[in-house]
Amino acid sequence: MNSSELIAKVASISGETRKAVEAVLKTTADVIAAELQEGGEVKLLDIGRLHAQNKAARTGRNPKTGDEIAIPARCVPKFTPAKALKEAVNA
Repeated sequence: MNSSELIAKVASISGETRKAVEAVLKTTADVIAAELQEGGEVKLLDIGRLHAQNKAARTGRNPKTGDEIAIPARCVPKFTPAKALKEAVNA
C-alpha cells in the first residue's frame, strides 16, 4: 500500500475528505520527525514505538574495491512493534 492508497482508504473509512486525511498524516509525520530529531520517542497506540537510535562511527569496506572507508556516527529511526500489532499480523 502506498501513501495515496492509505489516504484513500482512511478517507473512505472515516468519512473525511482525502485532503483532510492527507493533512493529518503529513502533520503527524512532521511531529514524529521533530520528536525523533530531539532524541525522544513516539508511542503509537496498538502499533508500536518509534525512537532514535545512535550508531557509533565505524570502519567499513567498499564492496567493489575492498578499500576501508570511514562511516560517520549517525542517528537512525528504529521501530519496535506493539504486541497487539504482532498478534494482528499473525492472526
